[in-house]
Amino acid sequence: MALAPEDEALIETARDAIRRRYRPGWHAVGVALRTRAGKIVTGVNLDAYIARAAICAEAVALGRAITEHGDDGIDMVVAVRHPRPEAADQTLRVISPCGLCRELISDYDPKARVLVPTDDAVVPVAIGELLPNKYQKF
Repeated sequence: MALAPEDEALIETARDAIRRRYRPGWHAVGVALRTRAGKIVTGVNLDAYIARAAICAEAVALGRAITEHGDDGIDMVVAVRHPRPEAADQTLRVISPCGLCRELISDYDPKARVLVPTDDAVVPVAIGELLPNKYQKF
């Protein structure tokens, strides 16, 4: 199943974000997020000397989306990782969001979709598929 052109473009936008801001040891993941209103927002991860202070690219993009466009909802999110400079293969590949980011995306829009890699393709999945038995607030 081929991705929709707008999803292919979203992947390229995430790649462009990290290509422009890649800094070994500091910024390795780029994200592009499309709101339900069609607005595109990007982000890169913010690493830190104290690992607990690091912030994922998905959180940066979500914060920008809320700040710049309000609560439009999340249509699609995609993250890509930049390889280390010494890696022979310099392909910027789509990666799955970490568990914390899955929770964050779902908290802000339980109907959000995420592009994730499989063995032979990148596919869109509902955030809920990535979060079985999601934590619920009381």
